[in-house]
Amino acid sequence: MDDYVFFADGTERADVFLAEKTRWTRSRIAKLIDSGKVFCNGEPVKKAGEKVKGEVVLEIEEDVPISAEGEDIPIDIVYQDKDIAVINKPQGMVTHPCAGTPNGTLVNAVVYKIKDLSGINGVLRPGIVHRLDKDTSGLIVIAKNDAAHNSLAKQIEEKTAGRHYLALVTGNIKEDEGVIDKAIARSKKDRKKMAVDDNGRRAVTHYFVRERFGDYTLVEFKLGTGRTHQIRVHAKYINHPVVGDSTYGKKDDFGLNGQLLHAFKLELTHPKTGERMTFYAPLPEYFEKVLEKLRKKVTG
Repeated sequence: MDDYVFFADGTERADVFLAEKTRWTRSRIAKLIDSGKVFCNGEPVKKAGEKVKGEVVLEIEEDVPISAEGEDIPIDIVYQDKDIAVINKPQGMVTHPCAGTPNGTLVNAVVYKIKDLSGINGVLRPGIVHRLDKDTSGLIVIAKNDAAHNSLAKQIEEKTAGRHYLALVTGNIKEDEGVIDKAIARSKKDRKKMAVDDNGRRAVTHYFVRERFGDYTLVEFKLGTGRTHQIRVHAKYINHPVVGDSTYGKKDDFGLNGQLLHAFKLELTHPKTGERMTFYAPLPEYFEKVLEKLRKKVTG
């Protein structure tokens, strides 16, 4: 994969800016944007006409598909109606096709099972309003039409939608609750990572201690913003990385296949009815087994 990095002053559209920098056609740039290959300060650029300011990264990978094909992959649909679907994504599943993962994603499964999906995020991310990292499990909402997508995206932007996670972190957090308010940007040392950076985009994470195990702490995190890898980066920043997170932490003692981070609760207002809805997803079995082991150790 090749990365092209540019710096924009915020005066031009993304397609115009990148066409000038690369000498490619605006239509080619637009297709790359629809494919989720253009990022501004670590966040995907959603529209060709969006003005960009700051670090703009263009990722090129030859094996990225033109569109997401439906695949008969089992998924846990927690709720579904004519406007939205709420899905409990398993650990290890990528949310949408991207570089290196052209299929086998949540979107491939959703396209197979759900006919009508919002098209706002392009052909590779139909219905996707927000995403979860590959090794983060839990609830994700899918928009089945553009009106629902716009409503849900606005709720997330205005912080009226509640996204709650449970995570096991290393160490014993002193405070029972707190707020981490630290900007995040793509790491200058490793472009595959994000990092706390005063020049990045503001990121706010609320945390509440739920259970203590001496060397580990079960924490509820609530997102105030939705930056890439936000909880994982903020957990590392306070020196309590998420257990099993090999990217921002260290090798765990439980033989895990990924971080113990689970989106267990999702609150939203239904785009059409206006009803306030709350959804829950129980902790995965592998997560519960680790907690049981720690509880036995604490109680002796």
